[in-house]
Amino acid sequence: MCGFAGFVNFRTDMDQGELGDLADRMGRTIKHRGPDSKGIWTDAGKGVGLVFRRLAIIDLSEAGSQPMVSHCGRYIIVYNGEIYNFPELRSKLESGGVSFRGHSDTEVLLAHIACYGVRKTCDLSIGMFAFAVWDRELDVMTLARDRVGIKPLYWGQSDKAILFGSELKALRQHPAFDPEINRDAVASYLRFTYVPGPLSIYKSINKLEPGTIVTLKCDRDPQFETYWSLENTIIQAKNNPLDLSDFEATDKLESLLADAIGIRMHADVPLGAFLSGGLDSSTVVALMQAQSDKPVNTYTIAFDDPKYNEAAQAKTIAAHLGTSHTELKMTARDALDVIPQLSSMYDEPFSDSSQIPTHIVSRLTRQHVTISLSGDGGDELFAGYTRYLAKAQYDRILFAQPAWLRQMLAIAIRTLPPRYWNNLGEFIPEKRRPTLFGDKLYKLARMIDGPVSEYYQKAVSHWDNPDNMVVGGSEYQTAMHTGSSGIAFSNAIEEMQYLDTKMYMTDDILTKVDRASMAASLEARVPLLDHRIIEFAWRLPFEQKIRKGRGKFLLREVLYRHVPKALVDRPKAGFAVPIDSWLRGPLRDWAQELLTPDAMHRAGLANTAEITRKWDEHMSGQRNWQYHIWNILTLVAWSNENSA
Repeated sequence: MCGFAGFVNFRTDMDQGELGDLADRMGRTIKHRGPDSKGIWTDAGKGVGLVFRRLAIIDLSEAGSQPMVSHCGRYIIVYNGEIYNFPELRSKLESGGVSFRGHSDTEVLLAHIACYGVRKTCDLSIGMFAFAVWDRELDVMTLARDRVGIKPLYWGQSDKAILFGSELKALRQHPAFDPEINRDAVASYLRFTYVPGPLSIYKSINKLEPGTIVTLKCDRDPQFETYWSLENTIIQAKNNPLDLSDFEATDKLESLLADAIGIRMHADVPLGAFLSGGLDSSTVVALMQAQSDKPVNTYTIAFDDPKYNEAAQAKTIAAHLGTSHTELKMTARDALDVIPQLSSMYDEPFSDSSQIPTHIVSRLTRQHVTISLSGDGGDELFAGYTRYLAKAQYDRILFAQPAWLRQMLAIAIRTLPPRYWNNLGEFIPEKRRPTLFGDKLYKLARMIDGPVSEYYQKAVSHWDNPDNMVVGGSEYQTAMHTGSSGIAFSNAIEEMQYLDTKMYMTDDILTKVDRASMAASLEARVPLLDHRIIEFAWRLPFEQKIRKGRGKFLLREVLYRHVPKALVDRPKAGFAVPIDSWLRGPLRDWAQELLTPDAMHRAGLANTAEITRKWDEHMSGQRNWQYHIWNILTLVAWSNENSA
């Protein structure tokens, strides 16, 4: 796990030293991604500069250093990630006469590209990766990104240069970088809390989309090639569905998971796992421990607020599995110390508040190990999100009713302010009582008051009118707006799984984990997103995902083979923090400074009166607008720090 950046200057008189200095400046900004060493490669005749920051994982010797030149001398690579099946690829190359200097996956990746090309190499690679390869013979820069976008890759091309890198802060160091803000990206951010790909916050820079290869050359338009797509995967799965008994399907999934987890346990440095106590992380840890001859290192966060604290659950599961478990108590002070770092950590506006505990648990984990496995992906693949289960219930109970009746129910809910509903909610037994009961009822009213087709958009949206909130901004048309490429889904929940996998998982969940972990120089691996598991999950019949009103049926069956049901069958809880109370308490002064009309206008926001109204309602306790406000605060804080 590392970081890289690079450029090809089209018109420049920089000599070798100047190119090296520029590459070094770009590399210093991402030192956290690779604190162990750095490497620079330049070609003054072509205006090329490559810089690499190394977090040594496989082959800790100099033989694993980058930028790496191929044996034939034609190709130079910088690469971030891990190719987990590199021993298999290496064996096949060696049988064809290729020899190796060391035992790194980088050398295998580069040799495979030299022999078979980028496309075939991506097709055969199991892993997470982003890389750039310079072809000295054709003067072409080729960029590629893994199938689901676990590793980041930003790029841009102008009449001055090609720029690319793992993080935007590196690109900002190049004199050809254009810092003009993409107002359409800001509008989309206000809806989703993240900037959806392929956009970045800057007009001149894009994210390379997952499963994509792009070749870049002076005086030629970018040439794109898709080597893997979620759409094609789903279509093929629909054409070739599985017909397995529950027992057979559980066996198959457990075998796939064991292999995906096992190959991600290979490293030349210590590794562990995040353990929240939830189904996904517990499954990963259970199958790690089943393959380890010593206790697996596990790490979790404990919160002061019992509503958000899952540490006891994690501790119980760790004890049952026999892991070596470490728990960190996170206080409001810890969170406040992280908040000023978020703008730099994420490089563009990003307001999933679980970014805070994710970074804190990453820092804790990095004190002990260099790699941590994570359970991300289970909700999208096996239908675990609450909104999926709610949709099934709404379809059966609420959406079966006439529109006028649903509208009347919505009106009835809104007759009482949320705080009164919270008081009434006290009569619900504590184990069954939703947190923020009044606000969730108001969200229900919003969901049912309108066309059924708008359910998903309302479920994932923060600000419903982003075009009206940004000066000169018009929301980007994502897959949510344009549809699902003609896929014949079995039901609306499958379509939501598709959209969440394509958008939310890549641009929120994986972005959050990558930046939060790499800011602590920790490599996070996500075995549930092995493409073989994704392809298997989409071939499953729907009833092996949601059954009797509960999601992740098959994943549960796997975990039950390792952990008693009583330890894992409980309501789902997210990795949340009490932003609502922090805004009324320790974050109040900080927030008020950012929510002045002048500060919001400088960030490009319009309709600031609506923002101020929500802030006042939140502070008075009338409503809980924590996510809307956090969305604005992180945008303004980012704007203050990154103004050109």
